[in-house]
Amino acid sequence: MSRSSRPGNTVTLPPTSSTGTAMSSSQTSSSSSASSVVKRLDLSSRTTPPLGGLTLPLLSLEVRRRLRNRRSVIFSIVLPVAFFLMFTTTDYSAMPYGNGNVVANMMIGMALYGALMTTTGAGAAVSTERASGWSRQLRLTPLKPIAYITAKAIMGMLISALAIGAVYACGPLRHAQMPARVWISSALIIWLGSLVFVAFGLFVGYLLPSDNAMQVVGPLMALLAFLGGMFIPLTPGSTMDRIGSLTPMYGLHNLALWPMGGKTFSWWWMANVLTWLAIFLGGAAWRMGRDTARV
Repeated sequence: MSRSSRPGNTVTLPPTSSTGTAMSSSQTSSSSSASSVVKRLDLSSRTTPPLGGLTLPLLSLEVRRRLRNRRSVIFSIVLPVAFFLMFTTTDYSAMPYGNGNVVANMMIGMALYGALMTTTGAGAAVSTERASGWSRQLRLTPLKPIAYITAKAIMGMLISALAIGAVYACGPLRHAQMPARVWISSALIIWLGSLVFVAFGLFVGYLLPSDNAMQVVGPLMALLAFLGGMFIPLTPGSTMDRIGSLTPMYGLHNLALWPMGGKTFSWWWMANVLTWLAIFLGGAAWRMGRDTARV
């Protein structure tokens, strides 16, 4: 049909129906709504929160999630305490070692093992979060990747303090003896040194899928602890001692025992710790960069 707005000017309109008009209006409305949504979701316009999103609620959430994991609590806190009580007897209290006794030596080793299991598990937990899509969801928020990793590290360090405290609290039950300064200094060395294995856990978590990461961590940590002399003392100069001196736990274990005065300080221990820290940090950064680039 046609309609003249002015004499000599005729505008021809295509046939329309009420349904077509409604569909056209609906499409126009949908397009405008989608356009407005896209504008609202423009990530470039977001403001970066302080500290990249690292907040106390985030840390509290990470700690609660970790403590709710029964397997994690058993392997990182309960198991080292059980091993210490199982393998030590009051007979060892009469055997001297440096400024203390053999029980104190074994207590330090088990506390170190518990702390390293805790921090490694905290880092390796990223594999499960990657598989479940949680890490992908977090990347759609203002939370920065460095803040996410820092939260994992802080959470691991906090829970490792619980593991160290649990084993040390059982020391008097087996008559562990050493000067008060050694109790404090050895615990601090263990706690600070366990940061190395946060990086190790992150490396493993980003390297392996979730089904394999946690299965690999347990046996691998036990093997490294054995080679590092944490379960069985290594004879100085022996083949096992030379092999163990190249493993990640060797330097940290000897540094933790050094305040007892049973061994002469060696700079190789520090070199061992720093070298493995650099390797684990580099590997974790490399794998995290590749994982982040996919989103």
